[in-house]
Amino acid sequence: MTSKSAAAAARATVYGYPRQGQHRELKKAIEGYWKGRVTADGLQGTSAELRRSNWQQLADAGIHEVPTGDFSYYDHVLDTTVMVGAIPERHRDAVAAHALNGYFAMARGTQEVAPLEMTKWFDTNYHYLVPELGPDTHFTANSAKQVAELKEALALGLIARPVLVGPVTYLLLAKPAPGVPTDFEPLTLLDRLLPVYAEVLADLRAAGAEWVQLDEPALVQDRTPAELNAAERAYRDLGALTDRPKLLVASYFDRLGDALPVLAKAPVEGLALDFTEAAAANLEALAAVGGLPGKRLVAGVVNGRNIWINDLPKSLSTLGTLLGLADRVDVAASCSLLHVPLDASVERDIEPQILRWLAFAKQKSAEIVALAKGLAQGTDAITGELAANRAALASRAGSPITHDPAVRARIAAVTEADTHRSQPYTERAAAQRAHLGLPLLPTTTIGSFPQTDELRVARADLRAGRIDTAGYEERIKAEIQEVVSFQEKTGIDVLVHGEAERNDMVQYFAEQLTGYLATQRGWVQSYGTRYVRPPILAGDISRPEPMTVRWTSYAQSLSDRPVKGMLTGPVTMLAWSFVRDDQPLGDTARQVALALRDEVDDLEAAGSSVIQVDEPALRETLPLRATDREAYLDWATEAFRLSTAGVRPDTQIHTHMCYAEFGDIVQAIDDLDADVISLEAARSHMQVARELAAHGYPREAGPGVYDIHSPRVPSAEEAAELLRTGLKAIPAERLWVNPDCGLKTRGWAETRASLENLVAAARTVRGELPAS
Repeated sequence: MTSKSAAAAARATVYGYPRQGQHRELKKAIEGYWKGRVTADGLQGTSAELRRSNWQQLADAGIHEVPTGDFSYYDHVLDTTVMVGAIPERHRDAVAAHALNGYFAMARGTQEVAPLEMTKWFDTNYHYLVPELGPDTHFTANSAKQVAELKEALALGLIARPVLVGPVTYLLLAKPAPGVPTDFEPLTLLDRLLPVYAEVLADLRAAGAEWVQLDEPALVQDRTPAELNAAERAYRDLGALTDRPKLLVASYFDRLGDALPVLAKAPVEGLALDFTEAAAANLEALAAVGGLPGKRLVAGVVNGRNIWINDLPKSLSTLGTLLGLADRVDVAASCSLLHVPLDASVERDIEPQILRWLAFAKQKSAEIVALAKGLAQGTDAITGELAANRAALASRAGSPITHDPAVRARIAAVTEADTHRSQPYTERAAAQRAHLGLPLLPTTTIGSFPQTDELRVARADLRAGRIDTAGYEERIKAEIQEVVSFQEKTGIDVLVHGEAERNDMVQYFAEQLTGYLATQRGWVQSYGTRYVRPPILAGDISRPEPMTVRWTSYAQSLSDRPVKGMLTGPVTMLAWSFVRDDQPLGDTARQVALALRDEVDDLEAAGSSVIQVDEPALRETLPLRATDREAYLDWATEAFRLSTAGVRPDTQIHTHMCYAEFGDIVQAIDDLDADVISLEAARSHMQVARELAAHGYPREAGPGVYDIHSPRVPSAEEAAELLRTGLKAIPAERLWVNPDCGLKTRGWAETRASLENLVAAARTVRGELPAS
């Protein structure tokens, strides 16, 4: 096909769409089901209506081919585990007895059975459930969900393409099951898994699928020759099948690198590539392999992970370059639109001038359609869209919100000395022990306590004018009093105020910093039914006034024990926001760091002896390619130190990280120079403690002993056994006892019982330590 006819054939598509609904109907239905207020039929009915609504929105926008199979009750990787029959042994009875309850048991656990481990989906803030595999794993096909959802879309008269996690990525995301040697490589199961995928593909073809998309984002990471050979074998074998739909292999989040030649020559009908994160690299590599003659190329030219409008002329230029490299070029977002909110047009608190700069999932769908039309029919067919786009881009570039001379002057004045504490850790540690007087194995929590219905009602009442600010603050004081009193009675050593006044650990600060925008309905799924509203980092950042000092000081006035000041670190403020794309991330991180430094200094001046600056996103934001990591970690760790380096030696700086793989960033954790770090460890059985020990990490650490993402209440003995495991890696004088993460999403009953057991475990294990 010539370039001209390839352009004429251009169609618009997406890989996935937000699942929750405009009013988070899915969250409400699932949580209602868990509480017994919604039946299984009711949940399924709500879900079917949400799928229909999503597909109709896409079709109405002009999307030619809608995705199916991307919808999930909890997580698409868990759905894949069900599809291939890789149910962990401990969950099989539950799944056999009631498939839906068994599914949620794998996701959340029960009091009797632990859930699957959860970690981040590549470098996003989406969490997936980690498959557990071993040499005895046997796969069986279960394509019921995928087939049923395809049939739903086809029944609406739509052209539909099922989207599946690819077999290579599925195995590369998996871990050895409990009891399996840690050096077991799940990828060795590929030959067992491929026949199951073959069966699923045949079922989808029989159900009416012309194309099936197989997502292989793991191939944008650095891969060994053996892993690339596995990819080559997988798509050679799947491509050789006769009873299958056409195959579109998709990769995103970065450049495909050495995997591109492998997939380009595979006997599949199409490739989908990301031309936002790695446009130049993927273009160059695609040209180097001679393009994709006779194949379909789906070009991801609209950013599926950020909310800024597309530069339409730039994207059209990229698409024009691609026309000569494939038989057919279609237009898409760079990845699933799962990672952005649903609709910017419903936002009422953002100035109309600024709202023009934003594109959520519905607006991105329109951009994709416009680009496909422009590619197929020429720019004269989209003159209105191009004019509006140019005006919006110019408006943003010239806006005073994006450039504050005072902020930039302060950044320019930062010196190397501003990023280092005045004394080395060993001297600080001695001063802190003398000042704080804590026991061995000190207990604490990560920061937040349950956000009760009363707190949510109070916020709603304040917004609606049913109570005034004074009335709202009295409710916050009462909540802080209850949290502090409970911690004292339970015997926790370092207290927190519970964060009753905070809506979200990033949004709360963003609403008090210049340069940030907050949304009202910009919900994005983090995991399961946990949705967040990432703020929009639109301009230069500064702190007009203290943000946390008042409530931290109030909590400290209620107790003689130290109360931690609680802040969110600069990297996490970026990672869990939609960050500006018009300057380097490191520059933005330094701006946030200086605003936080002011807050840290004010907390210390107000009497805080312990200050925690959370950086759960440090690992999450790590570039997927090793060659890009050093530069990132340099500015990321520097930004943290810039936030914290101004305090006295006897002020103890904590940080916290959760739900990620930490083994490959232990040196960066060391480089933060925090006095204490707390990390998720309960689901991974203290793996991070062993990783810290192997590195020779010299500071104090609290690997978590209470998995807060499950409703399970761990027994005191269970927590004690985890502590004993931790002590094998970290000496008692440097080991803290804490949950995995904050307690915001838990209920008070389970929180009380779990923390009482945590304190009891610490006392038990303290009693087992040799006398000094």
